[in-house]
Amino acid sequence: MITVKRKIHFIRGGRGRKTIASLPRPTDLTESGRIPRISRLMALAIRFDRMVREGKVTDLSELACLAHVTQPRMTQIMNLNHLAPDIQEALLFLPRVTKGRELVHERVLRPICAEPLWHIQRKLYSSLC
Repeated sequence: MITVKRKIHFIRGGRGRKTIASLPRPTDLTESGRIPRISRLMALAIRFDRMVREGKVTDLSELACLAHVTQPRMTQIMNLNHLAPDIQEALLFLPRVTKGRELVHERVLRPICAEPLWHIQRKLYSSLC
């Protein structure tokens, strides 16, 4: 008796049918890990700010209702827009979290967001990381 072992890759077709694929799916193209929560919150803050500026929503209360969060939480998210542009960029491009806890949390950034001067924000952020 001869036993042959071979990997077979399937593709889902119409109506859930499976067909054998000639090549495996390119899973190596995606990075491992997850995007940090603060990066997602920063992206949301930028998008929400654009929605308010373009008039798609009237105010933060309406935006909070649409996002299913409380109005104070929406204010906390929107306060991320008060950060210096280079800090915002650094938050957006933080490395993916593969294991353990994230490096930066929104709660730690709240005092930095409250600081109106960007050069002081930069000093506080650099001492954080």
